[in-house]
This record gives sequence, structure tokens and C-alpha cells, in this order.
Amino acid sequence: MSTSQPLDTQLLTGADILVKSLVDHGVEVLFAYPGGCSMPLHQALTRYKDRLRTILPRHEQGGTFAAQGYARSTGRPGVCMATSGPGATNLVTGIADAKLDSIPLICITGQVPTAMIGSDAFQETPIVEVCRGITKHHYLVTDIHDLPRIMKEAFHIATSGRPGPVLVDLPKDVQVSSLNIDHDPPMQLPGYDSNPPLAATEQIKQVAAAIKRAKRPLIYCGGGVIAGEASQDLRTFVERTGMPVTMTVMGLGAFPSDHPLCLDMLGMHGAVYANWAIRDCDLLLALGVRFDDRVTGKFEEFAKHAKIVHIDIDASELNKNKEAHIPICSDVKFALSELNKVVDKKEDIGDWVSQVQTWKRQHPFRYDAEFDGILQQHAIATLSDLTKDMNTYVTVGVGQHQMWAAQFFKFRRPRTWMSSSGLGTMGFGLPAAMGVQAAHPDALVIDIDGDGSFQMNIQELAACFCEKLPVKVLLLNNQHLGMVVQWEDRFMAGNRAHTYLGPIEHAEATGQGQSRYAEQRYPDFVKIAQGYGCGAASVSKKSDLVGALEEMIHYDGPFVLDVEVPYQEHVLPMIPSGHTVDDMIME
Repeated sequence: MSTSQPLDTQLLTGADILVKSLVDHGVEVLFAYPGGCSMPLHQALTRYKDRLRTILPRHEQGGTFAAQGYARSTGRPGVCMATSGPGATNLVTGIADAKLDSIPLICITGQVPTAMIGSDAFQETPIVEVCRGITKHHYLVTDIHDLPRIMKEAFHIATSGRPGPVLVDLPKDVQVSSLNIDHDPPMQLPGYDSNPPLAATEQIKQVAAAIKRAKRPLIYCGGGVIAGEASQDLRTFVERTGMPVTMTVMGLGAFPSDHPLCLDMLGMHGAVYANWAIRDCDLLLALGVRFDDRVTGKFEEFAKHAKIVHIDIDASELNKNKEAHIPICSDVKFALSELNKVVDKKEDIGDWVSQVQTWKRQHPFRYDAEFDGILQQHAIATLSDLTKDMNTYVTVGVGQHQMWAAQFFKFRRPRTWMSSSGLGTMGFGLPAAMGVQAAHPDALVIDIDGDGSFQMNIQELAACFCEKLPVKVLLLNNQHLGMVVQWEDRFMAGNRAHTYLGPIEHAEATGQGQSRYAEQRYPDFVKIAQGYGCGAASVSKKSDLVGALEEMIHYDGPFVLDVEVPYQEHVLPMIPSGHTVDDMIME
């Protein structure tokens, strides 16, 4: 510390109070971009640099996604900071993303002095009003006396119940004013009950009875199982009952993908066998899910033959999209632990388990293994095989590569898969990987990305290099916005509407965009990555793929592997939006 007295006993500024509260709440890493109205906060951060690492992202949105990567991979709250006005508004997408995926996030913004609020001052935006609908809670701090209490409440709200983002907007005059602080002020949260709801004994008995009667039961689990630290309880439940399991995109890793009862992912691009199991089951045990439209398709047709048990910590999710026969507002870990005390092995579901496992053998996720170039699925499956015995974390952008990663990368542990699922935010992958790497410095962290998503936050390569975060990027480069192209091909007669990412004159000359193998690919990601100080290479031959992946994995620092892949490939299976499993496109 630069001062002679411990800060705990000094008259502290608002900026010091806030930064000290971060340290006191166990925050180890902060992603913060400075500006005029947050400079006092950054000066305070320098006084705590031995206890709190500050990482400078190259864009505020990158900071929110990095904080999410930290939070998603650890279960602890991620923290990001920006200045007022444009700095604050650049956080908005990341905040909305965290809200939809239930990620605990503390977002701190500088604000113009209180006397100037509402005057359209330079770099002023009413960020609390902007974010009112996309935060779990939000604060505009106008009195320094409230700040210690607000910070305590912010962490409490973000991490209790159903997690989510909390915004703290701090005017500059509050940052520089001083106060002798109360280190443990009482919280003032009337009406907010942070005690997790617990399933009643009678409800547990109802579920157990439904399980006992079922002949074709199925577990459908989501991100709530991971957020609730209930993955081990789920595995115990499956071992005790013998029921098969399918997962949402958010739920991948909650149950090991190599388990014989795992049916992988369901939904729009989910497995044939998972979707058929949903169609034919007579009991659906839905754990920590919200019956998202990308899972259900046409709501009234989803699991229409099943008795539905829905267990979720958030009462507002029960009967919101799909009516449940037994809706239970409960902490999912508690509910599973109670069920594990009373359920027995389902000896009468052998035919059902045999049926779904037959479907799994007959209709696996597949691709053309004879294709002479590198297909996206092949690249991901090869990477999965090479890293299966390593401590590996995977992040993704959004698009076809995201779905292929969910299909072909094998996840065996929770919190090793980071995906922008509810909001589907392109540009998520690289900064999220940066946050994961900061949380797990000795792990292998790989961003599986597409060239469209990658370019949205490509500037974070600079942060990876400067902060010594050895993130690896597997860039599946097809020169197109692949998922939109797929929809154009399937539903719009192949008409290209601004989905080609190369030079416009080439698109006009060919009518469709690039050929399968364009002579010149644009941009040159190898040169860009090297310009940021990162290692980089490109690969187009199938025979060279393993060697290129091994070079990427073992490189000492951040590395981008640009993989040339065709743009004509489609993610299959596919259930068109608003349709049913019977409309599934398989070829």
C-alpha cells in the first residue's frame, strides 16, 4: 500500500470503499476500462493492486463477457467496470446476456456528478433506466453513506436465489467524497427472501410416486443444475433410478457425455434420439430449465404424452411456457438430494432404455467423414479427442460453430462449457475465454469460434497477449455468416442477403459468395493475430489438422488457428422454428 496506515482504519473515499468491498467479498479479478467518470475508481484500484488483479479489456463489452467467463467457470460472481455514457452503454449487451443465462455479475459504472444528472452532461446516460429490464437489481448511489450497504446487497442479490447481474452506478462526486465506514452495515432488502425455496416433503413424495408409475421416464436438465451445484446429485439420481438424461445447451456438462444413459442435447439442433425420447416419454422430469422455445418448438406438441414435473428455483418460470402437472419451486440440489433418499432402481424401464439407446446407435450426430477437406464437425471432434485427458475449458461464439461444438465436443464436467445461450450474442467466445483463463491460469482454454463472431471482439487478442492469458482460438473460417446462410438455403431459396463476409465485388461476381475453396481468403487472420503479438497458423488440408491442433494446444501464449472450412455445410438435425419433432430435418 502507498499509505502508512491500513485502509481499514482510515477515512475512505467512495472509490476506496467500493474497491475495498470487492476485496472483502473475495473478488480476485476485475475487468475494467477507465474513463473520465471512473478515474477515481481506477486510482483506488492501484492502491489494492496486490490484492485484486485488474485486467484491461480492449472494449467494455469484452469486459462483461470476460467477467461472465470468470463467473460461468467458477460459480463465483464476475465483476466488470466502465465509465459513464458510452462506456456504460457498451456494457448493456453483456448485462442482458448474463440476465438471460442467470450469471452472477457485478457491473460497476461511473456516472457524472449528482448535481449534473439529468442535464445532458458530457458522457451522461441514465444507465440504470437503460438497464432496468435486464438486471436482477440496480442502484444509482447518490449518498456515500449508502455505498457500503449497497455493495453488500449487490453481491448478496447477484449470488442468491436465481443468480443474475446487478448494476451499481456511482457518480464521480460520490467516488471522491470521504466517510468513516461501517464495515458490516445491515442490508435493507424488504420483500427479498434470499433463502432458497425447498421442496416440501409431500411434493417429493408426489415426484417419487410419479417416477414409480412411469414406464418411459426421461430427465431434461438445464443450466439450473449447474448453477445450483447439483451435478453430482444428478449423477447419483441417475445411477439410483437408471433414467436416461438429456440436456439443454446451458446444461451440457451437468451429466457426463460418455455415460451410457446420456442422450446429449435436445432441441432445435439436438440429437434425434433426445428429441424422439421427449416425444415418446410418459414422464418428463424437468430440472433447472425454462422450456425455452429453441428446446420445445411448438409448445403444445412438446412432450404432449408425458406427465411433467418441473423443479426450478424461480417461481416465475413454473407454468410460464409449458404447464406442469407437478410444479415445484425449489432449490434443485435440495430436491434431488431428497429424491435420492426415496427413489429405487427402475427395474421396469429396460425396454425403454433399450429403445433410446438403439435410437442413439442408429442416429448419431454425423458428418461426411470422406470429405477431402476439413469439415467443421471433424475439426471439433478431433480437438475433443486430443484434449480429453487435459483440464480443458471451451467457449464459443454464436452460430453454426456453436451448435457443432455442442454436438461434437464431449463435456464430462460442469462449468467447462461457456456459451451465450439465451441471448445468442456473437462476439462472446474470445473475451469469455479470456475470463476463464484468468480464473484458471493453468488450464487449457479454447475458444471455438466462427469468423463472423470472432471479428466482433477480435481486439481482445491484445488483452490476451498483454495480460499473458494463453487463450487458444480454433477459428472455423467459412467466410460467411453460416447459420444465416443455412436458413437462407433451407427457407429462402438460397438467396444471399448480406451473409458473405468477403469483398463485395467477389460476391457480385459469383452471385453466391466465395467458391468452396477461394484462392484468396479475407481477412488474413494469421497476420492480424501476429500483429497483436499472438501465435498463429492456418490449415486447409485434412492430413495437416492434427499437427496444427497440437501446435495450437502446446504454444506458449495466445494462439489463433485459422481453419479453412466450406460454407455449404449445414447443422443437422434441425427442427424448424415453431415446428415439432415430426418436422425434423435430418439430411
